[in-house]
Order: sequence, then structure tokens, then C-alpha cells
Amino acid sequence: MTDALELDALWEDFHRVVNMTSQELAAWLRVSDADETTEPLPEHAGTPTGQHVLAILQKRRTDLTEDDIQVMYEVVDEVTAQTDVENEPEAEETRRRHRLMTVGHDPLKP
Repeated sequence: MTDALELDALWEDFHRVVNMTSQELAAWLRVSDADETTEPLPEHAGTPTGQHVLAILQKRRTDLTEDDIQVMYEVVDEVTAQTDVENEPEAEETRRRHRLMTVGHDPLKP
């Protein structure tokens, strides 16, 4: 298990990079999965990682599982790597933004 100081740092990093609220993320997951004729049930919308991030946002730090901690590390690493990209064509930038939003990070949000 992760020690307390490492978990505190991870908790802070995770909540720094995940800048969407649970309501914003849930709404985005539903929108991103919808198509012209169907929309998934809210609890099935989005990627498995996006759903896991949503579940973590609704937990207290003391309720985290090892799986939660692993996903938090993955999300922090992914968002950190993706936000260092500069000077992309607009279409690619939009795709990157949407990918990041599926894990709770909106690069356009202050």
C-alpha cells in the first residue's frame, strides 16, 4: 500500500490535474458517448477509466482502493504528458482536449 505522505501527494496531484467537477465529468461522459440515435445509460457512459475517475471524485481519501490509487497515478501521468504539447493543428488540439476531458481534465478551464 502507498504510504501516507505519498498518498497525500498523489491526492493533491490528482485533484490538481482533474479540474472538472464530478457533475461536469459525468455530463461530458454522457455527451461523448452519445450518437445521433442512442445515448448510453449514465452509469455506462464513457470509458472505463473515465468512469473510474468519476467514482474517485465521489470518494473520500480514506476510502480509496489500490485500484483507485493505480488509476490516479495513470491519470496524473497521462494529463501531465498531454498538457506539455504545444502548437498543434486545431483539429488535433480538439481531439486531444476531448481525450483529456474523458479523464476529467479540461485544458481550456482555468
